[in-house]
Amino acid sequence: MGNSSSGKVQKERSMLLQKVMIANHFKKLSTAHADNKKVVYTFVPGNLNELIRAFDMLPVHPEINALQSAMRKKSAGYIREAEKYGHSEDVCTYVKCDVGMLKSGNIGPTGEKLPEPDLLLLSYTGCFTFLKWFEILRQEYDCPVVVLQVPYQGDGEITPEMTAYVAKQLREEVVPVMEKISGNKLDEEKLRRLLDSSARAESDLVEILESARHKPSPIDAYFGGVYYIGPIFTAFRGLETCEEYYRVLRSEVEDRLKKGQGPITPEGPLNEEKYRLVVEGPPNWTSFREFWKMFHEESAVVVASSYTKVGGIYDTGFRHNSAEPFESLAKYCLGCYTNLNLPSRIDLLEKYIRDYSADGFLINSIKSCNSFSAGQLLILRELEDRTGKPGGFIESDLVDPRYFSAANIKNRLESYFQMLDSRIQEASVN
Repeated sequence: MGNSSSGKVQKERSMLLQKVMIANHFKKLSTAHADNKKVVYTFVPGNLNELIRAFDMLPVHPEINALQSAMRKKSAGYIREAEKYGHSEDVCTYVKCDVGMLKSGNIGPTGEKLPEPDLLLLSYTGCFTFLKWFEILRQEYDCPVVVLQVPYQGDGEITPEMTAYVAKQLREEVVPVMEKISGNKLDEEKLRRLLDSSARAESDLVEILESARHKPSPIDAYFGGVYYIGPIFTAFRGLETCEEYYRVLRSEVEDRLKKGQGPITPEGPLNEEKYRLVVEGPPNWTSFREFWKMFHEESAVVVASSYTKVGGIYDTGFRHNSAEPFESLAKYCLGCYTNLNLPSRIDLLEKYIRDYSADGFLINSIKSCNSFSAGQLLILRELEDRTGKPGGFIESDLVDPRYFSAANIKNRLESYFQMLDSRIQEASVN
């Protein structure tokens, strides 16, 4: 991230650490099979990174490849390629981007070829598209498929029976397949060490996210937040490099907090905090910087977001626990945001609006993401009724640039901020 007006790039140590972590991971993937490393394709929500790493296998996350391709302006071509193979315009654009990338040689975001999977591991946490996505991948790759069935939180709670059901599958179905593919028996002590490391990183992440309760907030918990969650939601949770990243990031955020500074953005530091927002829904990746700039220009800071909980909700108390490794992994999968029912999602967003003293909330409705978009108008109305705070509604897409209209979104945001202004002025008079 940098200051566009001066041309000087401001890089904090945490940003550089993350860049090196990602580059090293893709380098290891590019030589995985030559190095006799086994590769597991899996998804971010409910990922079993500690278990994968306990077997010394390497994870690949197809949706991360898609969003990285979008940020590098490559997703449009991949999507067109997938549509040539008959994939509908209405299909999740992550899927089409991934399929198009696969059909174009499977060159990853860093320009290195991704290895074929030795295992397709689907931890099913509420997104039906993931099931269909793995059916497509199964047609492309000749390798075992394991599906971990994670019960939906239909009644808004995780029961002991649900936890036991998932833990039993892990022990009796997932681990035996991973042992066979890796050629190694599970080292439970190694798994416990990885889980302990995860818990420490998770605690640092919570401190970082909760720093946004302060005024001004030292972070942006949506646009900046997607960088903060990167290591813990993907290939690095459980590793010492991940712990180090969050220690360094927490130190940087605490330093900004002490100095009363706002978040760092691609346009430079945001020194004036005019609006505090909670945002529901994923961001648009094809025009990510342009999207963020619209908020920066209005001095709007996102203090909490649902998207930064898609790979795990830690600020309500969950931590991975080495004392009960399989039950802990089960509870993690059960608690991901996409596995919450609608009332639970509304409760969580309401809590954020109140706890983070938000002036309003905004929904970014994603055209091709039913997992997030279903019920969002109900969420909007319910949150307005409960909190008295005004809600805004914009529409875009994950990685398809055809569905990002900058002018339309900017007009809607400007109207929304004008409404927020009048509400804030009314409140100050009363």
